[in-house]
Amino acid sequence: MKGLLVGRGAELARLVGVLQSAATGTAGVALVGGDAGIGKTRLVTELVAEARERGFHVLSGQCAELGDALPYLPLADALRGAEPAVREAAAGHPLLGQLLPGVESAPSAGLTQQRLFGSLLGLLAGIQPVLFVIEDLHWADRSTRDLLVFLSRMVQTEQVCVVGTYRTDDLHRRHPLRSVLAELKRLPTVTGVELGPLDTGAMSDYVATMGEVDAQELGVIVTRADGNPFYAEELFAAMSEGDSLPDGLASLLMSRVEVLSEPGQSVLRAAAVAGRRVEDELLREVSGLPLADFEEAVREIVSRGLLRVDGYGYAFRHALLQEAVYTDLLPGERTRLHAAFARLLTSPAELAHHHLAGHDLAGALAASAEAGRLAERVGAPAEAHQHYDQALSLWERVPDAEALTGESRVSLAFRSALMAADSGDNHRAVTQLRALPPTSGVCERLAYYLFEMDDQDGAIAAAEQAVAMATDDACLARALATHARTLTWSSRHAESQELALRAQEVARAAGARDAEVSALLTLALHAELHGDTDKAHDLVSVASSEGTGDLAMDLRARFHHARIHYETGYLAFAATAADEGIRVASETGLTWSTYGTDMRFLRFLIHYVAGEWDQAETVAASFGSRVGTAPEATLSSFALFLEVARGLPAVESRLGWLRPFWSDGLVAYIARGLAAEHALWQGDPELALAHVRALLDMLQPGDPAVLRIAAIGLWALGDLGVVEDADEMVEQARFAVTTGPVGQRGPMGLEGRAWALRVEAEWHRVHGRLDPELWRQVVEAFDYGFVYETARARWRLAEALLAAGDRDTAQTEWALAQEAATTLRAAPLEQALADFGKRARFTAVTGARAAAPESSNGGLTARELEVLALVAEGLTNREIAERLFIAQKTVSVHVSNILGKLDVSTRTQAAATARAHGLLD
Repeated sequence: MKGLLVGRGAELARLVGVLQSAATGTAGVALVGGDAGIGKTRLVTELVAEARERGFHVLSGQCAELGDALPYLPLADALRGAEPAVREAAAGHPLLGQLLPGVESAPSAGLTQQRLFGSLLGLLAGIQPVLFVIEDLHWADRSTRDLLVFLSRMVQTEQVCVVGTYRTDDLHRRHPLRSVLAELKRLPTVTGVELGPLDTGAMSDYVATMGEVDAQELGVIVTRADGNPFYAEELFAAMSEGDSLPDGLASLLMSRVEVLSEPGQSVLRAAAVAGRRVEDELLREVSGLPLADFEEAVREIVSRGLLRVDGYGYAFRHALLQEAVYTDLLPGERTRLHAAFARLLTSPAELAHHHLAGHDLAGALAASAEAGRLAERVGAPAEAHQHYDQALSLWERVPDAEALTGESRVSLAFRSALMAADSGDNHRAVTQLRALPPTSGVCERLAYYLFEMDDQDGAIAAAEQAVAMATDDACLARALATHARTLTWSSRHAESQELALRAQEVARAAGARDAEVSALLTLALHAELHGDTDKAHDLVSVASSEGTGDLAMDLRARFHHARIHYETGYLAFAATAADEGIRVASETGLTWSTYGTDMRFLRFLIHYVAGEWDQAETVAASFGSRVGTAPEATLSSFALFLEVARGLPAVESRLGWLRPFWSDGLVAYIARGLAAEHALWQGDPELALAHVRALLDMLQPGDPAVLRIAAIGLWALGDLGVVEDADEMVEQARFAVTTGPVGQRGPMGLEGRAWALRVEAEWHRVHGRLDPELWRQVVEAFDYGFVYETARARWRLAEALLAAGDRDTAQTEWALAQEAATTLRAAPLEQALADFGKRARFTAVTGARAAAPESSNGGLTARELEVLALVAEGLTNREIAERLFIAQKTVSVHVSNILGKLDVSTRTQAAATARAHGLLD
């Protein structure tokens, strides 16, 4: 199966460079090395195609595993398969002609090396430009190796490019090609190209070219193939037949093992039982060989490229090689080797593996439980969960399991559930908790995770049970705090504050800091909903000021500290808080937990809103597009904000992988909403409406998420010129503004107010009313720092102004939008603005600040530069608000962002920095 050339752009560019030099009269040689199956032939095939397009004649021959039995085999192969013009030219050189089929052989004495090489040089000079490819040099006979050296040294000003390929994993220390390669790579005309394993992203792309594969299968193939395209192809083909290790691939791998001496094979088998890596001393002990024999065996294995030196030990060159050797072991041999390793190891995780493989179930149970506790202590929740689950699977098969593990089965299962949640698998955590006898602690955690999974009714019921079953103040405090949290967005939200205050009081008395922080965060949210943003800030600051001993709770507090700054427009402070939260999540193993995931997408959004799109793209690259779990899908969906806005080709692929997760509320809201925007940019408003209607049916009435979706739907209706559904959409949005999801609706944040205004403006547009004043309000609302949405609103404002006859102001707004779109590289918006400008016959940018690189404006937006200029004049926030006709709160947000971006702490320092860097010019 031949896939597309993936992940080899840099290597191909180097080869094309050698080809280009040859085309201009500077001959060159390229030597391409890499493991079997790594893609050497595929790369050279691409080069051959490039050479033919450039008018090169191509000679291509292969060496064979025949030793010196057939000298010059690749040259003869190349001449036999050459195009007619080359064969005709070769026939004019008698010695070369003898290599062609159908030609009578001359006496062997006449085929001297010197005369043959001279004839070949004459042929190459006569048919130039020419590309001569010699594949599989590791099998080359001596004459062919001499030919390669001759060409590398003798072709100079000819239009000749020679490319040779060889397997690095076949070059043992006594291989005759090693010295030849070492000699040739010192020549200035020789370029060495080493093909390493493809990285995970490139391998994923490559596997996706082979056919349909789900995320789980993709992950298995990519992990096991370990960067080797051929192995990936074999695994892909075998997966449909249920093969663990394809016979053909196993045979290929074992053929390299079978050439080892018996001591070498014995040591390699022991290494395979150890795993991918093994320490030198440990391997020597298990092998049982005398030191001198052991070292000779290892030297042989390493020289054959089967193991490589790795620190104080050895690692298999490829994971599948270890798997093949391990699979080839006899059952008794495997058991004895595992037992030997178990006697020598002290690491609980390794002990558990070897005890289990050696059928020592009691040893495996005790070691698994200890390995889980160790992983939990060092911040590795996924590994801890895996170890605990292995211990639980052995529990019923081992007598005195509780004595061996030092804790009860219920306690171990509870630990396993907590670790599952910390590693991002709330579904698994809930399943395990539901299987346990109900206690206050079990029910509290169940309620906590159900709430995060949006099962509100289940969460409330479990929280009430936790409160009723509490046996001490610490348990009661946690149960009350979680109960208050579960009621926040329910019809019983009025009870939430009282429960949270009671939880706070009980937690303080019991010294349960984690429960106190949970209660504080719920109280902060209650304050937000009732318009007391300052109080909410204070509560969140207290909650995140010191650790609780519960890492997941600490991360939740840090997330809300960053979120509340983001939602009130303090983007610079939000960025600092989010960066710190991401660091903590990474160090504590909580990267894929609920708030570890949330923290990463919040950091992306801060970049996105602030117009730092190159940084946002870097963050999005870590999200991955081929997803297999709900946390992965959540992160991946946020990358669409940037990809849709920039019109990147990755959009369709990402949407395809996210489609199975559209039953998840957050993923659907983000992904389908952006799929609708993408459809609009692609000129398909009908498809956009289909996405919008599906989302509006899914979203709870009053959910503020309705605002953005309704705005997109009205945009689509406006493009279609259809008023049907417009009134219903605007009423859904108004209900979200006035009432909220459960009959409570506190003051909306900056972004929410901006989207609400845009809904109204889009609704008027659907009805044919382009209202400049309303669109100006949208611009002002988004101009708290949301660069892209401000530009999109300016686009519509320019349309409305032009329709109202105010051409000069329309052109000013158009130019500002165009400047922002260009800076952001927002291609769809750039195109829309270009089309509008052409229709309006706008010919020059007037009234807008000339576009400048970010380094010249300190990263400040156009509005922030205006505010900064007035700050430098000494105006107060109230005076700036009056001068710019914006809210005083919005000025405060701009000033905070300016201080953060300029890395200063006072208005005076900001003014001085602005003057020093020419920001006031």
